[in-house]
Amino acid sequence: MEGNMGFITITKPALKQIAILKNDHENDVHLRIGVRQGGCSGMSYSMNFEHVDKLKDTDERLRLDNFSVVCDPKSLLYLYGLSLDFSSELIGGGFQFSNPNASQTCGCGKSFSG
Repeated sequence: MEGNMGFITITKPALKQIAILKNDHENDVHLRIGVRQGGCSGMSYSMNFEHVDKLKDTDERLRLDNFSVVCDPKSLLYLYGLSLDFSSELIGGGFQFSNPNASQTCGCGKSFSG
């Protein structure tokens, strides 16, 4: 199963890794994906689990089998069309962000400019 929020696509390997990481948290959490100021190229991606009571009315939400993914409207401006993947490679592994809106990305792939 691939997750598609209409604006963010999450691949099967990424969903599998998110589910593994979620097992380390309590049941009442969702995954928040967003952007923040900082990083080599000006903006950096953020992903963290947070308690469901922090969900805002303006958040976009994707419900999956055992968790939800949420994103705030401001971050959506930068993340529209993003594909989130995961690689278990020893070098260069981890979550991979493929963002069609990024005009420049850092060598580490974790920051960008829009």
